Amino acid sequence: MMQETPDRPPLYGAKLWRQVQHLLLNLPLGVVGFTFTVTLLSVGLALAVTVVGLPLLAAGLTGCRRFGQFARHRCALALDLEMTEAPPVLATRPGLAARVSAALTDALGWRSALYAVLLLPWGIISFTLTVVLVLIGWPLLPWAARFLSTVDRMLVDSLLSPNPLSERVRELEDDRGAVVDTAAADLRRIERDLHDGAQARLVALAMDLGLAKEKLTEISDPRSVEAAAEMVGAAHGEVKLALQELRDLARGIHPAVLTDRGLDGALSAIAARCTVPGGVTVKVDLPGRPDSAVEGIAYFTVSELLTNISKHAGARSASVEVWQAPDRLMLQVKDDGKGGAASYPGSGLAGLTERIGAVDGLLLVDSPAGGPTSVTVELPWRTRVAR
Repeated sequence: MMQETPDRPPLYGAKLWRQVQHLLLNLPLGVVGFTFTVTLLSVGLALAVTVVGLPLLAAGLTGCRRFGQFARHRCALALDLEMTEAPPVLATRPGLAARVSAALTDALGWRSALYAVLLLPWGIISFTLTVVLVLIGWPLLPWAARFLSTVDRMLVDSLLSPNPLSERVRELEDDRGAVVDTAAADLRRIERDLHDGAQARLVALAMDLGLAKEKLTEISDPRSVEAAAEMVGAAHGEVKLALQELRDLARGIHPAVLTDRGLDGALSAIAARCTVPGGVTVKVDLPGRPDSAVEGIAYFTVSELLTNISKHAGARSASVEVWQAPDRLMLQVKDDGKGGAASYPGSGLAGLTERIGAVDGLLLVDSPAGGPTSVTVELPWRTRVAR
């Protein structure tokens, strides 16, 4: 009985011919890139002492950056090289001088210029070898094309990849934007809750007490005493409701139980309020307490996830588990509901992902149709370096 071998891509398949096409195009693109770069940069450097020299040099570097962007896309399509998009060059202030200065100090622009110059000799080598292999060395073509493509990928990756430091700066800027947006949304929510809830009740309380005071001045009429008592009783009820709303609002800002008892007690309190029929089991295994900011994010993450389960999952039971990995706080929320949860723009999970990503955390959702759903969150144990 013959044993079936696993399917393998053919040696002379579409991938090989994409590589061959890419290597053959290196020469004409190298000629264009070399001519453009050497011409503009040499003229710009020669005229640097004049008014037009530095702007011309900046324009040349900008063009080289665009050429490098095209080379990255070409390499991604033909050679399956995954690369992140380079951040744009941003001037620190408005004006032509600031834009010229930003272009002249752009490291990726200079590296792109170097790539454009080196692409010509490499294009001659790769073009010549590829043509020879296609015509007379075709038995070796798959392996030779793979080797030449690897060299091409190394050249693109080393010269045209964004600087890791600039990538980190961009990530921090995105995180800062997410934090600012989240803080603004929280402030709007607090203002709305105060305006529509506790503030409105306190205004009604003041009016009721004012009417009761007027009735008490008419003490000779027994009906006025009875009406005043009813108004005072109503005002007392309004005070209770206003206090409860203020407690709920304070819990939404930072719950006292989290400060006093940590995540174990706070998450148990959330689970007790959850309306899942079979209840929510909570297991917290932590050797200590993380940063207060991390505790707050973990608390509100679990709170929102359990709220989503109660409203949308149709689950019979749920569980929350929290533990510590090396320097990381891990939490996982599971339910046996209908599944199908996904993070899309504007959704609650997308908001949680942004908030968690702001502290270098990670949120993963596993929710196939029909369930069950599992949401795993990884947070840093500390948000700052101890001094």
